[in-house]
Amino acid sequence: MAGLKEVRIRIASVESTKQITNAMKMVSASKLRKAQNAIVKLRPYEAKMQDILHHIQSKVEDIPQADFSTKREVKKALIIIVTSNKGLCGNFNSTIIKEALVSINTNYKAIFDSGNLDLITIGRKATEFFRKRKFNVIADYDNIFNALNYENTEPIAAMLMESFLKKEYDVIDLIYNRFKNASTQVLSNEKFLPVTPDEVKDTKKKSKAGVDYIYEPDKIEIINELVPKILKLRFHRALLDSNAAEHGARMTAMHKATDNATELIKSLKLNYNKVRQATITKEITEIVSGAEALNG
Repeated sequence: MAGLKEVRIRIASVESTKQITNAMKMVSASKLRKAQNAIVKLRPYEAKMQDILHHIQSKVEDIPQADFSTKREVKKALIIIVTSNKGLCGNFNSTIIKEALVSINTNYKAIFDSGNLDLITIGRKATEFFRKRKFNVIADYDNIFNALNYENTEPIAAMLMESFLKKEYDVIDLIYNRFKNASTQVLSNEKFLPVTPDEVKDTKKKSKAGVDYIYEPDKIEIINELVPKILKLRFHRALLDSNAAEHGARMTAMHKATDNATELIKSLKLNYNKVRQATITKEITEIVSGAEALNG
């Protein structure tokens, strides 16, 4: 059994750790509120944009195959992997990295072996992991979360769209954590490009009872204008989702760490009292034995 000094040192160490984890929890909670407000405000706008696009599609009998919807034989692929810059957020980063590795080894094994698979990492954890293992990381955007706004994310989305149109890549995937609530993140592996054509049949049924609109310019031109805007908006929303999910994961992890530290302190104090009682009992026994020896 450890001595009193060792137990006291351990208690002081755990209490210091508890103060740090509790402070980190409070900071993450504050950042989470801001990040959550941003994603909650954006989602209705994105949904409305999608509704408008669906409505127009439902009014067009023959929708031309847009460039962003063109499906080609996959000879070269790009995967965008979004993690955080910092750790101490539970399994937030490990699940993303694991999903990326599974996708590479299953969906794009032949392409990867032929050297035609590129990666773009957003977040230092992904950058460090894949660069260290010599994956073909063509770019990283680790500083994007320092100023996460549409003005900074739009050029990245535009670059991805241009790369697809120039046939530099036949498919572009996006792997990130989607924010559900403060304690839950949903792993998402989405196909960013090509755009999957929407099921127009169901939309047509829903739109028959709704009102029609006057379109200016024509419907096809509106569709061609909306699709790039929605793609840029989707990319921005994914990064907002990841940002909010990161703060939620860190807040939850630090909350659990603080609770564990509290329980450990209780256990250590109980152990300390046991050691102290044992020491006192031993000293009393030695005094009584010494007194009996003198009397004898």
